[in-house]
Amino acid sequence: MYKIMIVEDDFKIAKLLSSHMERYGYDSYIIRDFKNVLEEFNNINPHLVLLDVNLPKYDGYYWCKKIRQVSSCPVIFLSARSGEMEQIMGIESGGDDYIIKPFYYDVVIAKIKGQLRRAYGSYSSNVKERVIDLEGLVLYPERPEVSYKDKNILLTKKEAVLAEILMSNYPRVATREYLLEKLWDDESFVEDNTLNVNVARLRKRFEELDIQNAVQTVRGLGYKIVITWSDN
Repeated sequence: MYKIMIVEDDFKIAKLLSSHMERYGYDSYIIRDFKNVLEEFNNINPHLVLLDVNLPKYDGYYWCKKIRQVSSCPVIFLSARSGEMEQIMGIESGGDDYIIKPFYYDVVIAKIKGQLRRAYGSYSSNVKERVIDLEGLVLYPERPEVSYKDKNILLTKKEAVLAEILMSNYPRVATREYLLEKLWDDESFVEDNTLNVNVARLRKRFEELDIQNAVQTVRGLGYKIVITWSDN
């Protein structure tokens, strides 16, 4: 089930959005701590974010840039700011769409469905699906999803790319430089801690599959997969 994070300081709007999300089968998470939006994002690991622009402390543009440092999940802005420049700022800060308030909730749902299809699904049925199987830990890069035994976990695009690199490289080490190059177009603009955060998120996904300590740090080099599980 897809997880939708709602960052909206008008609680009435947030509740109505949440109600519509659940009606269409999505898990919704309403954020109330507007000082720690990125921390909430990392804890929830949503597949899509609905993000208001006018927020307490820092605005939505600021938080979108922070989210883009750790994830490529779709971000849809919701705002009463209808000016051309505001919409441009939303896209340039990393947003995927910009919806002007007041809006029709069914339109929001339609845009969410479209973004989720582009980010996580709807690949052609006549194209053979890629599968990476490492001792029973199975990655489906295009879904993107990872499974082990009877458990399946949806991944963000960044998590899927990271998992694919590490699993395909087994038992070799993937250097930090190589990972930065593959995960981001220009690693010179990526904070050093950003890769650490993404690795920590992937470790958390594996832990949800009851796989512990599979992604290990090789000091001074990078990261590698260590088989700490058994498919028997």
